[in-house]
Amino acid sequence: MLTISVTSIAATEDPSSTADVSPRIVRLMARRRVIESVDGNVLPMRNAVLFRRKGRFWPDIFRPGRYMCILMFWGLMTLLFMMLLAKFALLNTLHDLKLDQSEFITARSVEISIRTNKLITEGDNIIISEFKKIPLPPKLTLPDIWTKPNADLYYKCVQRSSKDIRDPTNGYILVHSNGGLNQMKTGISDMVAIAKVMNATLVLPSLDHNSFWTDPSDFKDIFDWKHFVEYLEEDISVVDHLPPAYASIKPHQRAPVSYSKASYYSNQMSSLLKKHKVINFTHTDSRLANNGLPNPIQRLRCRAMYEALKFTDEILELADKLITRLRDDDKPFIALHLRYEKDMLAFTGCSHNLSKAEDEELRQLRRSVRHWKEKHINGEERRRQGVCPMTPREVAVFLEAIGFPSDTKIYIVAGNIYGQDGVKALQDKYPNIYTHSNLATEDELSPFNNRQNKLAAVDYTVALESDVFVFTYDGNMAKAVQGHRKYEGFRKTIIPDKKNFVKLIDRMDKGLISWEEFSMKVKILHANRTGGAVLRKPGKVVKSEESFYANPYPGCICEK
Repeated sequence: MLTISVTSIAATEDPSSTADVSPRIVRLMARRRVIESVDGNVLPMRNAVLFRRKGRFWPDIFRPGRYMCILMFWGLMTLLFMMLLAKFALLNTLHDLKLDQSEFITARSVEISIRTNKLITEGDNIIISEFKKIPLPPKLTLPDIWTKPNADLYYKCVQRSSKDIRDPTNGYILVHSNGGLNQMKTGISDMVAIAKVMNATLVLPSLDHNSFWTDPSDFKDIFDWKHFVEYLEEDISVVDHLPPAYASIKPHQRAPVSYSKASYYSNQMSSLLKKHKVINFTHTDSRLANNGLPNPIQRLRCRAMYEALKFTDEILELADKLITRLRDDDKPFIALHLRYEKDMLAFTGCSHNLSKAEDEELRQLRRSVRHWKEKHINGEERRRQGVCPMTPREVAVFLEAIGFPSDTKIYIVAGNIYGQDGVKALQDKYPNIYTHSNLATEDELSPFNNRQNKLAAVDYTVALESDVFVFTYDGNMAKAVQGHRKYEGFRKTIIPDKKNFVKLIDRMDKGLISWEEFSMKVKILHANRTGGAVLRKPGKVVKSEESFYANPYPGCICEK
């Protein structure tokens, strides 16, 4: 039996009045909880009005009217949002796959590539047969061996800004370019940008005559110096020599700090220039950072490297003749930078497949060169790390595994190949081997006798214009050529994964994998190593990060 204790409620509200309680009860039940008694137990009872409102809530929601319209509206908006997300995800996926001319690599191939890398790097105890369970996708092929990466979405962006003016000079900088041709070329490009930052006048650089090649050629012997001066006249002032008023001043000798930012030159070096008026930079190699520079400075570096530093007509004419002869049957050719040369092998300490006498000769050369700091090197360990130049035999196996036929023309852009067998292992597989020595006549080569830097300029030009460029060591020429080919529209450049390739070829030589397996793995490993558009990223260690001149994107290449 349920009874309401109204007296207690009324007394609680107003102890002095208990007669007229009915209106108060109605007000209290609408505003707060009341006390109910069930069989003598006192319990709280919910607000009746609130309870009735909750009872009507769900029927109101599903009743035709504005609530249902609101639900339908937000449901449609959610569906539209999910469709947009799916669309953008699909577009990004298609863009990453870079479908081009119906020859593409599927996501399945990428999965195989990742798994291949994992298998190769897990060590000698790997179960090689596991890879056989992962076939290539049916009806899909890897890119043709001659097809260059898709560059439709990219363009050169090196134009000068309309606000970029040439400021009055603070003084003159003399430049001594050290190293071989390509090291000097990149160093000079840096010095053009540095002269701009310092508001300095650049005197035509002097070239290194004391490097391994001891080439006596000077700047005007290799580069079209008038074109160099005229092309850069809106950027910096370039003069042939110091004016008489400054010729008697003793230059302040300085070797700039390597990989420096623009602020180093605009502050510290500019102050020295204003004080001494003439500064002689004794080294030019890697004196400017790869990243973190203003866009106008990066673009100026590219204008200097790829536009202003034009080779002389004599060099370009010989290079054009060689290219014409290589293409006389309208077939493509490979330019191969086979850096298996004496100086590089001595420098790196690599002697794989050489005799003990040849190994000792390299060791003696390494010890005799003062500025080569590392004298004792474990060559086999270096090879396993992937930092040794590939041997002629390794190159032959590599090219065959990629799929190049045996009648492919190969132009070697390098000096004399070291070792008693020389280039024989490569020529046995690819007999159409050419160099400037056997492709040009004696009369054509006579102006280049004992001028290794001039011949290197000829080789550089042939490599730049080749259908495919392959390098076996990531040295200065390899960096310069592959960067220039990217700048010219991402021409195909095969970048060997030497660390994994060495493991594969050693296992094949031991009979652990078949040729078919070996070839398929090499193809997949290098499917995306063809010189395409990959952003240059800063590294944790400045000296080991990707060179600006090996990949001028971003900086001088932009996306449409």
